[in-house]
Amino acid sequence: MPLQFDIRAILKRKAPNSRVPEFLIRYLERITHIEQMNAFLRVHTTEKDYDFIKLVLDEELGCTASISGTENIPTDNKPVLFVSNHPLGGLDGMIIAQMIHSVRPRELKVIVNELLMYMEPINGLWAPVNKVGHLTKEQAAEQQRMWESETDVLSFPAGACSRLQRINGKWQVCDLEWQKNFVQRAKEYKRDIVPIYFEGRNSRFFYVLALIRKWLGIKLNIEMLYLVDEMYGAHDKHFDVHVLPPIPYTTFDNSKTPKEWAQYVKSIVYASNNTTC
Repeated sequence: MPLQFDIRAILKRKAPNSRVPEFLIRYLERITHIEQMNAFLRVHTTEKDYDFIKLVLDEELGCTASISGTENIPTDNKPVLFVSNHPLGGLDGMIIAQMIHSVRPRELKVIVNELLMYMEPINGLWAPVNKVGHLTKEQAAEQQRMWESETDVLSFPAGACSRLQRINGKWQVCDLEWQKNFVQRAKEYKRDIVPIYFEGRNSRFFYVLALIRKWLGIKLNIEMLYLVDEMYGAHDKHFDVHVLPPIPYTTFDNSKTPKEWAQYVKSIVYASNNTTC
Protein backbone atom coordinates (compact mmCIF):
# COMPACT_ATOMS: atom_id res chain seq x y z
CA MET A 1 0.00 0.00 0.00
CA PRO A 2 1.45 3.41 -0.96
CA LEU A 3 2.50 5.86 1.71
CA GLN A 4 -0.27 8.26 2.74
CA PHE A 5 0.03 11.23 5.07
CA ASP A 6 -2.27 11.21 8.09
CA ILE A 7 -2.43 14.37 10.19
CA ARG A 8 -4.14 12.56 13.06
CA ALA A 9 -1.42 9.93 13.24
CA ILE A 10 1.35 12.56 13.14
CA LEU A 11 -0.29 14.60 15.91
CA LYS A 12 -0.79 11.49 18.02
CA ARG A 13 2.87 10.59 17.67
CA LYS A 14 4.16 14.10 18.40
CA ALA A 15 1.66 14.94 21.18
CA PRO A 16 0.18 11.65 22.45
CA ASN A 17 -1.48 13.23 25.50
CA SER A 18 -3.11 16.15 23.70
CA ARG A 19 -6.63 16.24 22.30
CA VAL A 20 -6.80 18.29 19.11
CA PRO A 21 -10.26 19.61 18.11
CA GLU A 22 -11.69 18.18 14.90
CA PHE A 23 -12.06 21.60 13.27
CA LEU A 24 -8.35 22.25 13.80
CA ILE A 25 -7.42 18.89 12.26
CA ARG A 26 -9.51 19.72 9.18
CA TYR A 27 -7.84 23.13 8.93
CA LEU A 28 -4.38 21.58 9.20
CA GLU A 29 -5.30 19.10 6.49
CA ARG A 30 -6.30 21.97 4.23
CA ILE A 31 -3.23 24.17 4.68
CA THR A 32 -0.88 21.18 4.40
CA HIS A 33 -2.56 20.02 1.15
CA ILE A 34 -2.93 16.49 2.49
CA GLU A 35 -5.35 15.32 -0.22
CA GLN A 36 -3.17 16.77 -2.98
CA MET A 37 0.00 15.21 -1.59
CA ASN A 38 -1.64 11.83 -1.05
CA ALA A 39 -3.00 11.83 -4.61
CA PHE A 40 0.54 12.46 -5.86
CA LEU A 41 1.93 9.66 -3.68
CA ARG A 42 -0.68 7.20 -4.93
CA VAL A 43 0.58 7.72 -8.48
CA HIS A 44 4.30 7.72 -7.67
CA THR A 45 4.83 4.69 -5.45
CA THR A 46 8.32 3.56 -6.43
CA GLU A 47 10.38 6.73 -6.96
CA LYS A 48 12.71 7.80 -4.17
CA ASP A 49 15.39 10.36 -3.37
CA TYR A 50 16.44 12.52 -6.33
CA ASP A 51 14.00 10.85 -8.74
CA PHE A 52 11.18 11.76 -6.39
CA ILE A 53 12.45 15.34 -5.98
CA LYS A 54 12.53 15.73 -9.76
CA LEU A 55 8.92 14.58 -10.00
CA VAL A 56 7.85 17.01 -7.28
CA LEU A 57 9.60 19.95 -8.92
CA ASP A 58 8.66 19.09 -12.51
CA GLU A 59 5.18 17.59 -12.26
CA GLU A 60 3.65 18.66 -8.97
CA LEU A 61 5.02 22.20 -8.73
CA GLY A 62 6.37 23.05 -12.16
CA CYS A 63 9.33 24.85 -10.58
CA THR A 64 12.55 25.60 -12.44
CA ALA A 65 15.94 26.87 -11.28
CA SER A 66 19.03 28.41 -12.83
CA ILE A 67 22.35 27.62 -11.21
CA SER A 68 25.44 29.83 -11.47
CA GLY A 69 28.89 29.08 -10.09
CA THR A 70 28.78 25.30 -10.42
CA GLU A 71 32.52 25.48 -11.09
CA ASN A 72 32.84 26.30 -7.38
CA ILE A 73 31.54 22.86 -6.41
CA PRO A 74 34.58 20.65 -5.68
CA THR A 75 35.04 17.62 -7.91
CA ASP A 76 37.41 15.66 -5.67
CA ASN A 77 36.38 13.03 -3.14
CA LYS A 78 37.03 15.10 -0.02
CA PRO A 79 33.74 15.59 1.91
CA VAL A 80 32.54 19.19 2.08
CA LEU A 81 29.96 21.21 3.96
CA PHE A 82 27.50 23.23 1.88
CA VAL A 83 25.77 26.11 3.70
CA SER A 84 22.94 28.26 2.39
CA ASN A 85 20.47 30.92 3.33
CA HIS A 86 17.00 29.49 3.81
CA PRO A 87 14.32 31.72 2.23
CA LEU A 88 11.62 29.13 1.53
CA GLY A 89 11.79 26.55 4.31
CA GLY A 90 11.76 23.27 2.36
CA LEU A 91 11.51 23.77 -1.39
CA ASP A 92 14.91 25.48 -1.44
CA GLY A 93 16.44 22.44 0.25
CA MET A 94 15.09 20.10 -2.44
CA ILE A 95 16.28 22.34 -5.27
CA ILE A 96 19.77 22.76 -3.81
CA ALA A 97 20.13 19.05 -3.01
CA GLN A 98 19.18 18.11 -6.56
CA MET A 99 21.55 20.75 -7.94
CA ILE A 100 24.48 19.49 -5.86
CA HIS A 101 23.78 15.88 -6.84
CA SER A 102 23.69 16.75 -10.55
CA VAL A 103 27.23 18.17 -10.33
CA ARG A 104 28.67 16.05 -7.53
CA PRO A 105 26.90 12.66 -7.48
CA ARG A 106 28.02 11.56 -4.03
CA GLU A 107 26.09 10.76 -0.89
CA LEU A 108 24.60 13.94 0.58
CA LYS A 109 22.73 14.53 3.81
CA VAL A 110 20.59 17.63 4.35
CA ILE A 111 20.14 18.83 7.93
CA VAL A 112 16.40 19.44 8.31
CA ASN A 113 13.60 19.78 10.81
CA GLU A 114 12.67 16.36 12.20
CA LEU A 115 9.11 16.73 10.86
CA LEU A 116 10.41 16.32 7.30
CA MET A 117 11.30 12.73 8.15
CA TYR A 118 7.62 11.97 7.45
CA MET A 119 8.42 12.56 3.76
CA GLU A 120 9.31 8.88 3.41
CA PRO A 121 10.30 8.85 -0.30
CA ILE A 122 13.15 11.30 0.39
CA ASN A 123 13.85 10.86 4.11
CA GLY A 124 17.01 8.94 3.23
CA LEU A 125 18.52 12.29 2.24
CA TRP A 126 17.72 13.98 5.55
CA ALA A 127 19.66 14.33 8.80
CA PRO A 128 17.02 15.38 11.35
CA VAL A 129 17.25 18.14 13.93
CA ASN A 130 14.53 18.20 16.57
CA LYS A 131 13.39 21.82 16.97
CA VAL A 132 11.07 21.06 19.87
CA GLY A 133 13.12 18.59 21.86
CA HIS A 134 16.21 16.42 21.72
CA LEU A 135 17.40 13.89 19.20
CA THR A 136 17.09 10.26 20.16
CA LYS A 137 20.30 8.38 20.92
CA GLU A 138 19.98 6.65 17.56
CA GLN A 139 19.59 9.96 15.70
CA ALA A 140 22.52 11.53 17.55
CA ALA A 141 24.71 8.50 16.78
CA GLU A 142 23.67 8.63 13.11
CA GLN A 143 24.67 12.29 12.89
CA GLN A 144 28.03 11.53 14.48
CA ARG A 145 28.63 8.82 11.88
CA MET A 146 27.63 11.27 9.16
CA TRP A 147 30.23 13.85 10.19
CA GLU A 148 32.94 11.19 10.50
CA SER A 149 32.13 9.68 7.10
CA GLU A 150 32.82 10.75 3.51
CA THR A 151 29.24 12.03 3.19
CA ASP A 152 28.71 15.62 2.03
CA VAL A 153 26.44 17.74 4.22
CA LEU A 154 24.06 20.60 3.37
CA SER A 155 23.20 22.87 6.29
CA PHE A 156 20.93 25.89 6.75
CA PRO A 157 22.71 27.62 9.65
CA ALA A 158 19.78 29.93 10.49
CA GLY A 159 17.86 26.86 11.66
CA ALA A 160 14.61 28.32 10.30
CA CYS A 161 13.48 29.96 7.09
CA SER A 162 13.99 33.67 6.49
CA ARG A 163 11.78 36.31 8.08
CA LEU A 164 10.93 39.92 7.34
CA GLN A 165 13.25 42.05 9.45
CA ARG A 166 14.02 45.75 9.80
CA ILE A 167 17.72 46.20 9.01
CA ASN A 168 19.40 49.59 8.75
CA GLY A 169 15.98 51.22 8.63
CA LYS A 170 14.67 49.04 5.79
CA TRP A 171 12.39 46.00 5.78
CA GLN A 172 14.20 43.03 4.23
CA VAL A 173 13.62 39.31 3.96
CA CYS A 174 16.70 37.84 5.67
CA ASP A 175 17.81 34.79 7.57
CA LEU A 176 17.85 34.93 11.32
CA GLU A 177 21.27 34.85 12.96
CA TRP A 178 23.37 31.95 11.69
CA GLN A 179 24.26 29.50 14.43
CA LYS A 180 27.93 28.69 15.06
CA ASN A 181 27.56 24.92 14.91
CA PHE A 182 28.52 24.64 11.23
CA VAL A 183 31.80 26.50 11.83
CA GLN A 184 32.67 24.17 14.70
CA ARG A 185 31.87 21.12 12.58
CA ALA A 186 33.93 22.43 9.66
CA LYS A 187 36.97 22.86 11.91
CA GLU A 188 36.53 19.61 13.81
CA TYR A 189 36.05 17.42 10.74
CA LYS A 190 38.29 19.44 8.38
CA ARG A 191 35.57 20.20 5.87
CA ASP A 192 35.84 23.14 3.51
CA ILE A 193 32.65 25.19 3.28
CA VAL A 194 30.85 25.91 0.01
CA PRO A 195 28.48 28.88 0.51
CA ILE A 196 25.25 29.12 -1.50
CA TYR A 197 22.86 32.00 -2.01
CA PHE A 198 19.28 31.08 -2.95
CA GLU A 199 17.06 33.83 -4.38
CA GLY A 200 13.46 33.48 -3.27
CA ARG A 201 10.82 34.48 -0.78
CA ASN A 202 7.56 33.28 0.69
CA SER A 203 4.24 35.12 0.56
CA ARG A 204 3.49 38.41 2.26
CA PHE A 205 0.96 36.53 4.44
CA PHE A 206 3.72 34.31 5.81
CA TYR A 207 5.92 37.24 6.85
CA VAL A 208 3.07 39.29 8.33
CA LEU A 209 1.88 36.28 10.34
CA ALA A 210 5.41 35.82 11.71
CA LEU A 211 5.58 39.51 12.71
CA ILE A 212 2.18 39.38 14.42
CA ARG A 213 3.09 36.19 16.25
CA LYS A 214 6.31 37.76 17.49
CA TRP A 215 4.53 41.02 18.44
CA LEU A 216 2.02 39.03 20.52
CA GLY A 217 4.88 37.27 22.32
CA ILE A 218 3.89 33.81 21.06
CA LYS A 219 6.96 31.56 21.05
CA LEU A 220 5.35 28.71 19.10
CA ASN A 221 6.41 28.95 15.45
CA ILE A 222 2.86 29.12 14.08
CA GLU A 223 3.92 30.21 10.60
CA MET A 224 5.82 26.93 10.14
CA LEU A 225 2.44 25.23 9.71
CA TYR A 226 2.02 27.12 6.44
CA LEU A 227 5.28 26.04 4.80
CA VAL A 228 3.61 23.30 2.73
CA ASP A 229 1.05 25.86 1.58
CA GLU A 230 3.94 28.18 0.68
CA MET A 231 5.55 25.37 -1.31
CA TYR A 232 2.40 24.83 -3.36
CA GLY A 233 2.13 28.60 -3.74
CA ALA A 234 5.47 28.51 -5.57
CA HIS A 235 3.87 26.69 -8.49
CA ASP A 236 5.48 27.57 -11.85
CA LYS A 237 8.03 29.87 -10.23
CA HIS A 238 11.65 30.16 -11.29
CA PHE A 239 14.53 30.45 -8.82
CA ASP A 240 18.16 31.51 -9.14
CA VAL A 241 20.84 29.75 -7.11
CA HIS A 242 24.40 31.02 -6.79
CA VAL A 243 27.30 28.82 -5.66
CA LEU A 244 30.17 30.84 -4.20
CA PRO A 245 33.88 29.96 -3.98
CA PRO A 246 34.77 27.46 -1.23
CA ILE A 247 36.09 28.70 2.11
CA PRO A 248 38.90 26.48 3.48
CA TYR A 249 38.24 25.23 6.99
CA THR A 250 41.65 26.61 7.97
CA THR A 251 40.15 30.11 7.55
CA PHE A 252 38.37 29.73 10.87
CA ASP A 253 41.23 30.53 13.20
CA ASN A 254 41.17 32.12 16.67
CA SER A 255 41.01 35.68 15.36
CA LYS A 256 37.21 35.40 15.64
CA THR A 257 34.86 33.36 17.79
CA PRO A 258 32.84 30.61 16.06
CA LYS A 259 29.78 32.86 16.37
CA GLU A 260 31.61 35.72 14.66
CA TRP A 261 32.87 33.42 11.91
CA ALA A 262 29.30 32.23 11.34
CA GLN A 263 28.13 35.80 10.76
CA TYR A 264 31.15 36.37 8.53
CA VAL A 265 30.10 33.51 6.23
CA LYS A 266 26.51 34.76 6.30
CA SER A 267 27.70 38.22 5.23
CA ILE A 268 29.60 36.70 2.29
CA VAL A 269 26.47 34.85 1.15
CA TYR A 270 24.28 37.95 1.21
CA ALA A 271 26.97 40.24 -0.22
CA SER A 272 26.95 38.05 -3.32
CA ASN A 273 23.48 39.52 -3.97
CA ASN A 274 24.48 43.03 -2.85
CA THR A 275 22.40 42.60 0.29
CA THR A 276 23.27 43.29 3.92
CA CYS A 277 21.53 41.02 6.42
